[in-house]
Amino acid sequence: MSDFEARLRKAIDRGERRSDEKRAAAARQALSEEELRRLHTQYRLELSERIEQCVRKLTDAFPGFQYETIYGERGWGAACRRDDFDSRGGSGRNNLYSRLEMTVRPHSPLQVLDLAGKGTIRNKEVFHRNFFKKLEEVDSDEFAALIDAWALEYAERFAATR
Repeated sequence: MSDFEARLRKAIDRGERRSDEKRAAAARQALSEEELRRLHTQYRLELSERIEQCVRKLTDAFPGFQYETIYGERGWGAACRRDDFDSRGGSGRNNLYSRLEMTVRPHSPLQVLDLAGKGTIRNKEVFHRNFFKKLEEVDSDEFAALIDAWALEYAERFAATR
């Protein structure tokens, strides 16, 4: 075998190793993306259950609220709403709408866990919030504490308007 043929064989071997390394790196990347998707699902299940518990307790505390489970494109979580009317204004009846909604947003290429909350009391939006963290940095206790805090804040504000 000539010197050129030996160098050619080594060049081909190096190219094949590079190709194998690229395939292995792509497989690791796919695995890590799949792992992040699995992690998101785990957090979503845990936190949407926490949301459902908090919102159900609100409906028990304030008669007239109707509970609603949320799932799909908007996210997973729960909401409660209530329609009242007020005739104190002297100009007839005013419909008053109140709603609390909290969801864990669907998985996205950004690889974040996104908690969304929106509260409306007597036709006035009292808060509209999002809190998110990279999936690798999520502390589920921190998210659970936020869910509790948002539900408690809504309850306090609603009670103050009655």
